[in-house]
Amino acid sequence: MATVLGKLGVWAFIDEMTATEAAEFARQLEQWGYGTLWLPEAVGRDPFAIISYLAANTETLVFATGIANIYARDPMAMHALHKTVSELAPNRFVLGLGVSHAPLVEDIRGHDYQKPVSTMRNFLNAKQDALYLAPEAPEPAPILLGALRQNMLKLSADMGHGAHPYFVPPEHTAWARGILGPEPWLCPEQMLIQETDADRAREIARAHMSTYTGLPNYRNNLKQFGFEDSDFENGGSDKLVDAIVAWGDKDAHIERIQAHWNAGADHVCIQALQDAVQRGPDINVLEALAPVNNRY
Repeated sequence: MATVLGKLGVWAFIDEMTATEAAEFARQLEQWGYGTLWLPEAVGRDPFAIISYLAANTETLVFATGIANIYARDPMAMHALHKTVSELAPNRFVLGLGVSHAPLVEDIRGHDYQKPVSTMRNFLNAKQDALYLAPEAPEPAPILLGALRQNMLKLSADMGHGAHPYFVPPEHTAWARGILGPEPWLCPEQMLIQETDADRAREIARAHMSTYTGLPNYRNNLKQFGFEDSDFENGGSDKLVDAIVAWGDKDAHIERIQAHWNAGADHVCIQALQDAVQRGPDINVLEALAPVNNRY
């Protein structure tokens, strides 16, 4: 039995939940019919530890790292985690790996940030050759790369099962599919806000986007799609905000998700944002879009 992500998943920060609350959240997503829960790695919980706990407290939901930072562990440690969680959650785990961003790697972790593509390639080669002597799952979890631009997308197809782009519009999804070809998985993230007032919606969006608009990897990627330096100033232009965040009612959300599917996405993971100060997921949005309540 191969890992099946489903067409629609959830990308969420859960570090403000207790472990018990996180398990309840995961079980609710499972009941609502979502295929996969994507968890980031930043400055909170270890994603592999919490995924192992959540998998033990659910039955069918798939868990994915979105993404695990390769600067946080050497290749042998990452290989052991890959094998271990594959055993603990057979066919319910996806290893998403990424190079993160220079400010996070250098200023927070204290490492030297190297050329992204060659660093990832070398890491994957070393991981593949790492020694592991414990029992293994019959099938190791798929590997996806946090890929945005052409060379990393190509690497995700060559050395992984596909790509998990973050902070991208549907235009990027169509372009990425053209680079990947038809077979590799393409799993973009999409931010959503339940707010029909344009000014208020964009205010909330800018508060959540502020972490990302200053990061060169995201800026350089989006410049390929008609955005300029001025679009990233003052929290982001209306054009940028509207391209990255789907705000409005349920129909607006479904329209944006469908745009990614139409562009070639195999799976879309939605990040339902709350107001400007809360990082946790908007449960009302997730319930409204739940696969059990809709025909996708």
